[in-house]
Amino acid sequence: MHSGRRISLHSSRCHGPLPKAARNRGLLTMLVPGLIYFSVFCYGPMYGAMIAFKDYSMLTGIWGSPWAGFKHFANFFSSPSFWPLLRNTFLISFYKLAFGFPVAIALALMLNEVESKWLKGVVQTISAVPHFVSWVVIAGIMTAMLSPTEGLINELVKSAGRRPVFFLGSKQWFRPILVVSEIWKESGWSAIIYLAAMSGIDPALYEAARVDGASKYRQIINVTLPGIRSTIAVLFILKVGNILNAGFEQVFTLINPLVMSVGDIIDTWVYRNGLVYHQYSLATAVNLFKSVVGMVLIFSSNWLIRRSGERGIW
Repeated sequence: MHSGRRISLHSSRCHGPLPKAARNRGLLTMLVPGLIYFSVFCYGPMYGAMIAFKDYSMLTGIWGSPWAGFKHFANFFSSPSFWPLLRNTFLISFYKLAFGFPVAIALALMLNEVESKWLKGVVQTISAVPHFVSWVVIAGIMTAMLSPTEGLINELVKSAGRRPVFFLGSKQWFRPILVVSEIWKESGWSAIIYLAAMSGIDPALYEAARVDGASKYRQIINVTLPGIRSTIAVLFILKVGNILNAGFEQVFTLINPLVMSVGDIIDTWVYRNGLVYHQYSLATAVNLFKSVVGMVLIFSSNWLIRRSGERGIW
């Protein structure tokens, strides 16, 4: 009895949390920079979120400012701009998700079928480079290309015998321009994640599919897509959680008064009221509202994905 008890105690010591931490200290050490980053830049600033419930003044500070309850939330929800802002933000994000999400998957599938490693690397590099280019630079490129006087696109329009179009000043074209430029900038970078997931698929599955006479198309449908389904699910959940983040930098650099009614989003409105007009409490309240909505969407989409039989984020 005593010897069995000693063995069980020794086993529990060997397999407890501290020995596991000692064995994985290299991996745990690699987590330290990430933990420091999120602690300093993500969790630390959450202390200032309380100004959403205060009439914040820079002179009196956060603790010296009087409490205002939910006044700033009520002001935003009752504002005439609330529904137009919510509609524009949701539509722009939805269009980017509906059109941009499949493009990244399709690009990864095509690159995965390229047999030449040299050609695959060149195409992958060229498609991923725009991700590292600032939206300020891309906005300059878009403005030059879409200029109604000397832009390349309008030169083609004029050569076809049609009148030039002021694309960036057109309510009809502004949202499609946002979607297309977003796809061009981010699809190559997103495809890298799917390519990494595809590299983990067992080659024996493709061999078995070829033995059964499956074409390339059937191999993609029956082997590749099921193999990256969990990755698609996780990225989809994260995209849905960011549905109210329509891309501040992109919209801010491309918007103008002619398309304000279809292009003004929550983030640009927060910038004007928070930084330009110094309504810090109102801006914080709106961002807190966005965070709550994003959290609800992540939980809801994760629940739906798990109900469908797929692994979610947790």
